[in-house]
Amino acid sequence: MTETPQSPAPGQNNPGADSAPNLPAQPQQQPGPYGPPPGAFPPPVGGQFHQGQQPPHQGQYGQQLPAQNLPTGPVLVTIGDISVEQQRIVTPAGVMPTHGANWSAMDMSRTEEKIPAWAIVLAIIFFLLCLLGLLFLLVKERKTTGFVQVTVQYGNRTHNTHVGVSSPDQVADVLARVNYARTLCV
Repeated sequence: MTETPQSPAPGQNNPGADSAPNLPAQPQQQPGPYGPPPGAFPPPVGGQFHQGQQPPHQGQYGQQLPAQNLPTGPVLVTIGDISVEQQRIVTPAGVMPTHGANWSAMDMSRTEEKIPAWAIVLAIIFFLLCLLGLLFLLVKERKTTGFVQVTVQYGNRTHNTHVGVSSPDQVADVLARVNYARTLCV
């Protein structure tokens, strides 16, 4: 008498076969917030690409999509997590070509000015000795806190980064780096 193999009940593994868990079907990949994933191009209207035909580098509305195979080169300037080369901009969101990219920078830092504690103590001590101690109250201490928000945009792809700053010189440096990156993107 021969036995016929029976399929296992739903949710159970077949003990005679490899014990791979029952995995749900993979969902279709949806475009992310930065557009379609690299290498994913829509097929032409009304059909598929023919064998050997390359997908066009056109976006949904005729926008030029960034080519992922741009030539690499030395990094010319780095702004936060954005690296700018001669032909491309490398961000955590992906690679964008430099030609046609738009840059913006917004200074979100603030500088506070206050009298330091040591000046107040010396003003009180020297006030009791002579009235010149009040001159210590003219001493001011400046402290800069905040960040500079840098945005690079190419087509429908956008990447923002916040660069922390602690002095007005650092703010000027970040803004100068953005201006240099703009000159590379013309």
